[in-house]
Amino acid sequence: MNREDIIALPNTHLRRRSQKVGIITDETLKIVEGMKAATLDWEANREHEVGVALAAVQVDSLLRIVVIRNNFDDKDDKSFSVFINPVITKYEGKLIRDYEGCLSVPDVYGFVERHSEVRVKALDETGREIRITAKDFLARVFQHEIDHTNGILFVDLIKDDADAFFRLRSDGHLEKQDYEKTIKTNPILW
Repeated sequence: MNREDIIALPNTHLRRRSQKVGIITDETLKIVEGMKAATLDWEANREHEVGVALAAVQVDSLLRIVVIRNNFDDKDDKSFSVFINPVITKYEGKLIRDYEGCLSVPDVYGFVERHSEVRVKALDETGREIRITAKDFLARVFQHEIDHTNGILFVDLIKDDADAFFRLRSDGHLEKQDYEKTIKTNPILW
């Protein structure tokens, strides 16, 4: 897979709930490897962004699979962790409002309120159960990606907040967008 395999709004498949993976097969692992490749290819063509994570629905596969970059701060580290059937078992910490973007919503960023800590249960690619306590940015990533598996995009969480919308400029800076103008010129977001 490559960046062209990542679907974006207005594709309605992004709004569908993903199905639980029953058995991890060679086909499942092929999807996982394709997700990693698509994320890295997307990143290679985005000078000012990092491919942090991807849910299978974003490559038009309605399975509850998420891949998350192991090191968000080092573009040379191209390794990922795999989470199959991820579930947030507990929300903890404070609610924090911060920027989010999405590979399936190009060049759009917004302030989203998320918990600062979550506990996650999932399977790894071998089928072994894993449990993680994620904090800060990683907690945000898990919440964002698990929302994807439920057909929810980050823009769904900011559409009533007039001060929360930004567009990524070609120089890598975020530019505040007028909420009313943005929703009128981008009805696909809603």
